[in-house]
Amino acid sequence: VEKNLKLEEKITMLQQQNEELRARIEQNTVITRQLSEENANLQEYVEKEVEEKKKLSRTNEELLWKLQEGDAVSPVKLPPAPPTPFYRCSSGNSSPAKVRTLRR
Repeated sequence: VEKNLKLEEKITMLQQQNEELRARIEQNTVITRQLSEENANLQEYVEKEVEEKKKLSRTNEELLWKLQEGDAVSPVKLPPAPPTPFYRCSSGNSSPAKVRTLRR
């Protein structure tokens, strides 16, 4: 009788462990599905980025070619760049109130 009671306790304990393991398996399955979906979305995003990069590269090459061909046919004058301001302190103090903009 005592041996049967111990075996029944062990069966109960093993059934509880089994249920816990099944719950963990279900949870891991859900997480695996989510990660697979996320991975597929990221792969799609990367593929789009690669295509966009290729497109931009082709456009860049085309523009460089046009620029070189344009230089060979007739030089194109670019408008002069506006002067870039630089900052100089009007006195030895470098506080923001004492800074003024000077043009070159």
